Amino acid sequence: MTTLEILQGAKRATRALSMLSTKEKDAALLSMADALEADTEEILRANEEDVQAVTGIMNPVMVDRLRLTRARIAAMANGIREVVDLPDPVGRVTDSFTRPSGIRVEKTRVPMGVVAMIYESRPNVTSDAAALSLKSGNVCVLRGGKEAYRSSYAIVCALRKGLRKCGLPETFVNMLEDTTRAGANELMTAVEYVDLLIPRGGAGLIRACVENAKVPCIQTGTGICHVYVDEDADLDMALDIIENAKTSRPSVCNAEEVCLVNRKIANAFLPRLKQRLSEDRIARGDTPVELRTDREAYAIIGGTPATDADFDTEFLNYILAIKVVADVKEAVEHIATHSTHHSDAIVTENSTHARYFTAAVDSAAVYVNASTRFTDGGEFGLGCEIGISTQKLHARGPMGLEELTTYKYVIRGNGQIR
Repeated sequence: MTTLEILQGAKRATRALSMLSTKEKDAALLSMADALEADTEEILRANEEDVQAVTGIMNPVMVDRLRLTRARIAAMANGIREVVDLPDPVGRVTDSFTRPSGIRVEKTRVPMGVVAMIYESRPNVTSDAAALSLKSGNVCVLRGGKEAYRSSYAIVCALRKGLRKCGLPETFVNMLEDTTRAGANELMTAVEYVDLLIPRGGAGLIRACVENAKVPCIQTGTGICHVYVDEDADLDMALDIIENAKTSRPSVCNAEEVCLVNRKIANAFLPRLKQRLSEDRIARGDTPVELRTDREAYAIIGGTPATDADFDTEFLNYILAIKVVADVKEAVEHIATHSTHHSDAIVTENSTHARYFTAAVDSAAVYVNASTRFTDGGEFGLGCEIGISTQKLHARGPMGLEELTTYKYVIRGNGQIR
């Protein structure tokens, strides 16, 4: 089918989906989760073709981001089931009041309509987007990257089987066949059909959507995430946080890319950081982290001399830029200059410094003594997220069900005229 035909079908399906009860939507989600697990072998075969096609072309971290396993597919299915347990935002009255005229005004949450997503090499995003869209009463149109097309298509086929089993239109979940740049532009400009566009991927994709989209577009985050180690930090805690934020999954947007270290503790802390991220990981057989150090840090621990560009790069790899700063104010100033306003953290036992940092850092998620890896819909109790917004309107941070709805006013009267 052409992109236009898919969009037309999606638009026609919006009314039917918006009229479903919570019980009906939850039954559909459970059926979709079961169908996903039932098609595990088909999905794995498709994914292996995708992985083989990019092995030796993509770096290993990005290949791992593309790869599916039985455990990951089971986690995707469980993510859908977790959405069932979340409260349905549709129809919720968030404010109500009676005017002097006697009319009763109710501000009521309603679906967006057609939610489109352009994303890259993470096929698990397919089921997350479909589940959150359906629960919030939205028809989804998905445009995955060509490197993950077979995997994403197999997932959509499984989800549609679950919908058909419930007697529901499979057009509630749609996937574009066109993975070219022209196809993406067609989606960005589909003013009559798309109510919200969410890009989820690298800086180039997000920039293209923000600059070219004529439909409403959410700016989701590239993540140049910082961890600042304060002079009053618990250094053992800082090491644990940094290793987790950098290495637990370096290919995701909430992974740490820059470490800022207070000058007063740099001589004591940086050798321990090098030991933890390099020598200790090599000894365990883990991938070591390449440390790209500014002049002061290089004088203490060596590493790779950092360029200015290193502090403006989302590495998505086992690379960490390190800069020594004078104090929390310089750390905040550096973040203001280089951050993508995604997730930034301070490690400190000084409550005054913590308050200054949380007030001054203008990011979607600001942490005190915790890893930036918690910026995630599931970790925030929102279920599987559809993206992490780094803008301020209409959503910010992990986007769950409520962020996929808007509102309308329902007015009740008994014959009032103006």
